[in-house]
Amino acid sequence: MKILLVEDDVLLSTALFELLNANRYTIDIASNGQAGLELALSTEYELILLDWLIPKLDGITLCRQLRSQGYRKSILLLTGKNSNADIVAGLDAGADDYVIKPFDPEALLARIRSLLRRNGAISSSTLTWGNLCLDQSAGRVTYNQQEIPFTATEYKLLELFLQNPDRIFSRAVILDRLWGFDDAPTENAVSTHIKDLRKKLKPVGLTEEFLETVYGMGYRLKPAPNRSIFVMETNQDGKKKPSPKDMTSVNRVLERFRNSFVGQVAVLEQAKTALLAGNLNEDLQQRALREAHKLAGSMGSFGYPEGSRLARKIEHLLLEQGAGGRENVLSQEPRNKVEQGFQSSPPLPLFEDSSLSPEQISNFSQLVTALQQELTKPAVTSTAANVPMKQTHRLLVIDDDTMLTEQLQAEADSWGIRIKVAPNLATARSLFSLKAPDAVLLDLSFTEIEEDGLILLSEIVERSPNIPVIVFTGRDSLAERLRVSRLGARQFLHKPATTEEIFQAIARVLPQPQTSEAKVLIVDDDPVILAGLSALLTPWGLEVITLSQSQQFWKVLIATSPDLVVLDLEMPIVNGLELCKVVRQDAQWGDLPILVVTAHIEPEFLQQAFAAGADDFISKPVLGPELVTRVLSRIQRTRWRSQPGKSQA
Repeated sequence: MKILLVEDDVLLSTALFELLNANRYTIDIASNGQAGLELALSTEYELILLDWLIPKLDGITLCRQLRSQGYRKSILLLTGKNSNADIVAGLDAGADDYVIKPFDPEALLARIRSLLRRNGAISSSTLTWGNLCLDQSAGRVTYNQQEIPFTATEYKLLELFLQNPDRIFSRAVILDRLWGFDDAPTENAVSTHIKDLRKKLKPVGLTEEFLETVYGMGYRLKPAPNRSIFVMETNQDGKKKPSPKDMTSVNRVLERFRNSFVGQVAVLEQAKTALLAGNLNEDLQQRALREAHKLAGSMGSFGYPEGSRLARKIEHLLLEQGAGGRENVLSQEPRNKVEQGFQSSPPLPLFEDSSLSPEQISNFSQLVTALQQELTKPAVTSTAANVPMKQTHRLLVIDDDTMLTEQLQAEADSWGIRIKVAPNLATARSLFSLKAPDAVLLDLSFTEIEEDGLILLSEIVERSPNIPVIVFTGRDSLAERLRVSRLGARQFLHKPATTEEIFQAIARVLPQPQTSEAKVLIVDDDPVILAGLSALLTPWGLEVITLSQSQQFWKVLIATSPDLVVLDLEMPIVNGLELCKVVRQDAQWGDLPILVVTAHIEPEFLQQAFAAGADDFISKPVLGPELVTRVLSRIQRTRWRSQPGKSQA
C-alpha cells in the first residue's frame, strides 16, 4: 500500500520511511506542501501523512485544497501542535485523524492500519504475522509466499490467534472455539495441536517463536518480528532493555539521529549566544524557532523524551515570551501567521532588548544548556505496548541434580515461575517452613542420604493438602506409582524428561482460571482508574464496560447484562454501598457477583460492604494479578454453580 509523507524534517521523514517500509508500506516523500499537493493529485495513495508547519503550503491549507477538489482518501495530520484548538482546526480542515509529536511508533502504526481498514485498503480476509499470511478467502497459509499444508484444525487454530493478537486463550476457551462442547477432545489435545502448528512452520523458515505460553493461563500470539525499529523488550524487574536481535539497526539509526540533533541544537546555541550578547538577528531567531519546533516533535520518538519536553519549552518561549513583549508587532501581524508556516509570512523580530527580562533570557539559556546535556545521555526507546502481566508462581524444586536445577532456573522466568532449590530433604523442610510454595517438584532418591522422598511427600500432603506435588523420579513401576498416588501426589513424572515437559506438568497442577467470554461492568468516578482496570482485564478475554457516572448504573446494567460488577465504594451522588443494596434487592439481579474496590480496609468498612451484598473486595492501589485472579475465579465459580447437577451451596 502506498503512502505519501509530507514532512520537511529530514531526520523525521527518514525515520518514518524506515518504520513504514519495515511494515511493508511503499512511501513517497514530499518536503513541502506544494510538492505534496502535486503528488497527491497525480498519484494514487491510500493515505497521506501530513505535517502542519511545512514550507510553501502549510498542512491545513493543503488539506483544505485536497478536500475542496474531491480528494477522498485518508489524511492523517502528524504535528507538534497540541492544543485542543489545533486539533479541532485540523479535523475541521478535513483530516481523518490527528497524531501529536512526539509519537509512539506502534500507536502511529495502529492509527494507520485503522484508517486503511476504513478505506477498505486492507482486506479483512487476509491475516498476517510478519511474513506469515493466512488468506481467509482462499483458505491457505503462506510464509514468504511459500504455501504450507495445514489440517483444518491447525488452520482454525492459527486463524484464531491471528484474529485476536492481544488475546490470551486458555485451553478450555480454545476447545470451545474450535470444537464446541459436544465433540471437544481433552485439553491435552490443544497442547498437541499447538506443538504440531509450531513444527509445521519451522521447516519453511519461521524461526521466530510466534506463540507465547502464558504460564497458568494459556497461549497468546507474540508481537510480529521487526514490526518497528523501536521495539523493546522488558526485563523481569520491568526495566527496559533493547532487543538483541534488532540492536544493530537501532543503534545505527539512533546514532544518525543523535548527530542530526547535535546540528539542530547548535542553532539554538547560536541563538543563545546572540541573545546574551544582545544582537540576535531576525534570520537566526527564525532558524532557532524552526529547529526548536522540529526537535520538540522528533526527539521523544527517537530516544530523548526529556529532549522533546525541553525543546517544546524553548519553542513556546520563542513564540510566546518574545511576542508577548511586542504588542505593537502583534497588532500588525496576528500570531496565527507566525504559526501557519515559516515561509508563508515574513519573520517577526521576536526578540529585542525590551522584549525579554533578564530572568526570561536566563531561562532560555538554561533550557538550551539542558538540551545539550540531554544529548550526552544514552537514548532510551519506549516499549511498543503495555504487556499484560503474567502470574508468577513459586516452585520448590527438591532434587540434588545440579545440572537439571540450573537449567530449570534458567528457563523459569519465561514460564512465570520463581524457583527455590533444595538439594536435600532437610533444606526442603527449612524452606517450606519459611514460606509455602505454590507447587513442589520432588525427587524420591538422593545420593547422599538414605531417607526416601516419599516421607517428605507424606509430610507435605498432611500439612498442606492444597499444595500440588509433582513426583519426578527415575523409579518407575506400578507399585511405585501406587504409593505415590495413595500419598496424595498430583502428578507422576518419570526421569529423564525435558524442561518443557516438566513445566507443562507444573502448569497442569496449578489452578487455571478458565473463563470464556464474559462481561464485566466497572463503576468508578475516576476515569484513570477505569482505564487502568479495563487495561488489566481486557487481555484475558473479558468484555469490559466502564461507567463513571454512578447515577446511570441501573440503565447501563440492564442494557449490558454483565456477568460481574466491580464497584468503587467512595463515589459522589450514589456510592458503591447503595448500588450493592439496589442490586441485591432485585429478583433478577440479586445473584450477580459484586466486587468492591476501596482504599479503606478497616473491619467496619468491610463489614458494611459485605452487609450491603458485596461478594469480595479489592484494596487500593489495585494489584493486577489480584484483580485478574479474583474476577476470573469469581466468574468461573458462578458459572460452575449454575451448571445442572452442581451444588448451589
